Amino acid sequence: MIPNPPPEPGPWTSTPERLSRRRKGLWAAAAAAFVLVLAAIVYFRLAHPPAGANFRRAGNNALAVGVARVTRGDVPITIDSLGTVTPLATVTVHPQVTGPLTKIAFTEGQLVKAGDLLAVIDPRPFQAALDQAQGQLQHDRALLANARVDLERYKTLVAENSVAEQTYATQKATVLQDEATVTADEATVETARLNLSYCQIRSPVAGSVGLRQVDLGNVVTAYSTSIVVVTQLQPMSVLFTIPEDSLGQVVQRLHNGEKLVAAAYDRTFTTLLDTGVLANTDNQIDVTTGTLKLRAIFNNQQGELFPMQFVNVRLTLQTLHDQLLVPGAAVQQGASGTFVYVVEPDPPGTPSASSTSSTPGAPGPAVHVRYVTTGPSTGNMISIRSGLQLGDTVVVDGADQLRDGAVVSVQASSISAAAGSSGGASSNGTAGNTQPQGNGRGRRGAHGPGGQYSGARQQRATSQPPSSTAGNGTQ
Repeated sequence: MIPNPPPEPGPWTSTPERLSRRRKGLWAAAAAAFVLVLAAIVYFRLAHPPAGANFRRAGNNALAVGVARVTRGDVPITIDSLGTVTPLATVTVHPQVTGPLTKIAFTEGQLVKAGDLLAVIDPRPFQAALDQAQGQLQHDRALLANARVDLERYKTLVAENSVAEQTYATQKATVLQDEATVTADEATVETARLNLSYCQIRSPVAGSVGLRQVDLGNVVTAYSTSIVVVTQLQPMSVLFTIPEDSLGQVVQRLHNGEKLVAAAYDRTFTTLLDTGVLANTDNQIDVTTGTLKLRAIFNNQQGELFPMQFVNVRLTLQTLHDQLLVPGAAVQQGASGTFVYVVEPDPPGTPSASSTSSTPGAPGPAVHVRYVTTGPSTGNMISIRSGLQLGDTVVVDGADQLRDGAVVSVQASSISAAAGSSGGASSNGTAGNTQPQGNGRGRRGAHGPGGQYSGARQQRATSQPPSSTAGNGTQ
């Protein structure tokens, strides 16, 4: 039997050669698709740079930064605290006699002087009591005068042995009794006159009159009914506390006779209300809070300080003069310490940094890491104890994308001089430590000197009176 021959390969029959060609075609298509996708990504990144960056690159591929120059200024060392406006005198006016109220001589909120009339109680009963006491006094004075005349008569008769010694002694005692009676009557008259004067209720201190607490026609009771509250406004005191760690600095200056200036600000620490001096301190520390209570005295001529108002108090301990100052935004924190980016000075005969940034294709200046020792801060400025010199240019904007030796483009409009602002440095501020300079090879955009995260992405400091930091270079 002859076997059948194998069938001829048709168009749909799979052979090793056809499978190999199909695989090659699939790989080629995948490679082409990958190349297209990669090209699209590159085109999209070039056409649409990342949004939200606070810098731009110049034509010479340099980073655009804002800078400021190092200057000198004064740095006040201060202590900030929350205080309460406390009047030196707050008097609740009570009547000292009982009777109907016949007159109210003040208006609510009126400013009065010491001794001004506030109210009147019906004086007629007290006037009658005074007249009666005066009549009794005149009667007893007449009896005393008659007794004295009889005493002189008995004295003459005793000398002539016309009356007994006992009669003379009795008359002498009668005179003494009448004198005592007159003395008691005089005291009664003074009491009646004093009660009559109490019918006119007067202000014991100068200040502002509060709300009326009793109406006209009511019968007021002595030492019980409240008429009104008078609060002294000038001068005014503010009570505030300081930590016990700052006690030595304050007490030592008070013992030396120094007048420490205290400034009172509003609740938001933006408006200066008044300026005064530190008067005295409490005699013990509050063990529950570890603070000491102090009192500052203010003239309050404009009436800005209102009783029981909460205010912010800034106590100035001393002022450091002629200090190097830089904006707080220039100070950066890294693993090796506190540093700033300093723009290298232009070589002689070359365009300045501001003009270089506007010249296309011209190489821009470079920045270098400079480790610094910081001191107290004032407002948005930080004092530098070492590491910088007067006139150095430091980067204040765009430092988050820099590294040591980077080429930058200085914006001409950003060059400004660092000037002192209001505010004060915290008395407990400590200076940073000078560290050896790192190699500056950290990843740009995420790392500072030494390849560690520098924390440079911080907001630019704003100038506010209350901003008073510890002077350690942190913001």
